[in-house]
Amino acid sequence: MYVPSHYAEADLPTLFDFIEQHLFGLLISQQDGVPVATHLPFLLDRTAGERGVLSAHVARQNPQWKEFDGQQVLAIFHGPHAYVSPAWYEAEKVVPTWNYVAVHAYGRVKLIEDLDETIALVRELTDRFERSRPNPWTFDPSAPFVRKMAAQIVAFRIEIERMEGKWKLNQNHPEERRRRVIDRLRDQGGEDSEEIANLMAAMLAGTKDTVRPLPPAPHGDLGDAS
Repeated sequence: MYVPSHYAEADLPTLFDFIEQHLFGLLISQQDGVPVATHLPFLLDRTAGERGVLSAHVARQNPQWKEFDGQQVLAIFHGPHAYVSPAWYEAEKVVPTWNYVAVHAYGRVKLIEDLDETIALVRELTDRFERSRPNPWTFDPSAPFVRKMAAQIVAFRIEIERMEGKWKLNQNHPEERRRRVIDRLRDQGGEDSEEIANLMAAMLAGTKDTVRPLPPAPHGDLGDAS
């Protein structure tokens, strides 16, 4: 991922927080020399390995898994994003851009061969998304159909070797322009626009719990639009 220094986020706890808030990711690997991708929910273990471990599973009928044991893969986690109109800056010689937040995680795949370990992963994944529901569904690993269903999936882990974080939030514009963008995003509404506005405001306020304040960069967006 192209990450200009003024958009880069390298703080590991911040990247981990982001992944845990956006666990539905895109797994990209190679098959017969061609890129292949699957959209998956992941689990993150911050304490495993040197930089954390991601776990997930694919359908056994999905051919992607057949070649990726030991292969270096890329997991992409995408957060909120929003179009930014140049009219919002109230300035001359400005261009449209798109604000967004994303994390890329690179690592090598290790297949989980043991069926009980696969079932444990499915249980953990289910519990992760059910526990906040008013009436959570309980995963019963002893149910007769569970082992049969678990045999139809392939579980795996990715020990993270490298991560890239990109917080593209108009850092290359003066503060007054950024505040105008925040106001316009909030005026137009919508979940993504609100989230991007909140991230931009947090950055301007220098609050560590969301993003780190980053140094200013030269004006202009055409060279770093993605």
